[in-house]
Amino acid sequence: MRRIHPAAYPNHPRVGVGAVVFREGKVLLIFRGKPPAQHTWAIPGGSVNLGETLQQAAEREVQEETGVIITAREPIFTFDAIVRDETDQVQFHYVVVDLAADYVSGEPTPGDDALDARWVSSDEMEGLRMNEMTGKLLKAVSCKL
Repeated sequence: MRRIHPAAYPNHPRVGVGAVVFREGKVLLIFRGKPPAQHTWAIPGGSVNLGETLQQAAEREVQEETGVIITAREPIFTFDAIVRDETDQVQFHYVVVDLAADYVSGEPTPGDDALDARWVSSDEMEGLRMNEMTGKLLKAVSCKL
């Protein structure tokens, strides 16, 4: 029996966060192991839990997915992530707020729903299958790379 993702087919949009973390001219990315955007490289992040601030959620999600400790700061990019199935039903709907973040400690080790996690240079990005919104975001902040 095929398991349905717990966030699939929502009755309202969910709030998600991502963290844009740079270290030594490289950005922290994960290779997603679950939908949405499964099997693409993306900014680490996930859902905001009830009672969490955007910053707390970003810090928790990055640590769960990569083992890296960060300090999340201000929002820098916001977008809708709406995925429809083959019958045009909304399968996933997130409003995602990406935050600037400062690296504190740790080395990337994939965890939670990440199949891989690593620091990626702008040159390395060319060959990666990247989430569309991650690509747009990184072009917007490319002056840091």
